[in-house]
Amino acid sequence: MTATVSVVIPVYNEEAALESLFARLYPALDQLERPYEAIFVDDGSSDRSAAVLREQFERRPDTTRVVLLTRNAGQHMAILAGFANTRGDYIITLDADLQNPPEEIGKLVAAMDEGADYVGTVRARRHDVYWRKLASRMMNRIREGTTQIQITDQGCMLRGYHRSIVEAINRCVEVSTFVPALGYTFARHPVEIEVAHAERTAGQSKYSIYRLIRLNFDLMTGFSVVPLQFFTMAGMALALMSFFFVVVLAVRRLIVGSEVQGVFTLFGIVFFLIGVLLVGLGVVGEYVGRIYEQVRQRPRYTISAVLEEGEPRRFERRALPEVRRGLHPELDHTEMLLAERARGPAER
Repeated sequence: MTATVSVVIPVYNEEAALESLFARLYPALDQLERPYEAIFVDDGSSDRSAAVLREQFERRPDTTRVVLLTRNAGQHMAILAGFANTRGDYIITLDADLQNPPEEIGKLVAAMDEGADYVGTVRARRHDVYWRKLASRMMNRIREGTTQIQITDQGCMLRGYHRSIVEAINRCVEVSTFVPALGYTFARHPVEIEVAHAERTAGQSKYSIYRLIRLNFDLMTGFSVVPLQFFTMAGMALALMSFFFVVVLAVRRLIVGSEVQGVFTLFGIVFFLIGVLLVGLGVVGEYVGRIYEQVRQRPRYTISAVLEEGEPRRFERRALPEVRRGLHPELDHTEMLLAERARGPAER
């Protein structure tokens, strides 16, 4: 039986690029010669993106589904909302800015046909400004040093996931997560392939340097405790160095006598140690903040509407398993979100 394909596309203020995306996406999917669906997730856009998506749904209701989020929840939360509404065997994630050509989707489908359950991608010739390339390389090195996740190009969102991987992701309840890394942790046969990359044709990038740093904080603290271990080891090393320093000062006091030299050197050392303590406190605060967000048990995103024609016969609905034994039912937001979607408009 031919595997079906679901393409999940998060959209945030991409009004200018959507028509070009539609013109290239559907022909590329038609060439697969297999059942497919395109799932657009509007992430609380402030422009006409939601209206444009609604118009496209009315033109192609048989292959188009639109999930409208109540407010901006972030790219990865939008992808998770799309995952919860997929019906295909293979799920492809794609950005709406056309920097990853839709024509490359066929390569990911072919890799999964060959047995891969997770397909990562590497941009062959990256068309980005220099500072973004440099920042990506730095963040890749940090991530490789703090986690066991081997992702060559973590910034490329054109990726493929088997249905089993998506169902495992849907059962996770992290408030902050990084979808490609999460999918990689569940994969048994991950592969990476090279894909084309293009310049953004319309709109502006939604990731500033600050948001890239925040994203990598989520990645490091969500998949590793190495930052905490690093500061533990650094604290032990500094304590040992301080002990020897005190011994040296005591010996000099006994032999040479009272000295006033070196006061500014001592100040410099103290300020350095204070800086290390503050950074370490900040890292601990990142973990504590994520614990705080998690224990509040608030929904990661809220759906205002789902535009869909009905489930075509060519897609077999794969219901999520019952609430898993070993998980706390009260923490399973997936069931709550599906129940919200099942309610009528008058009940919302």
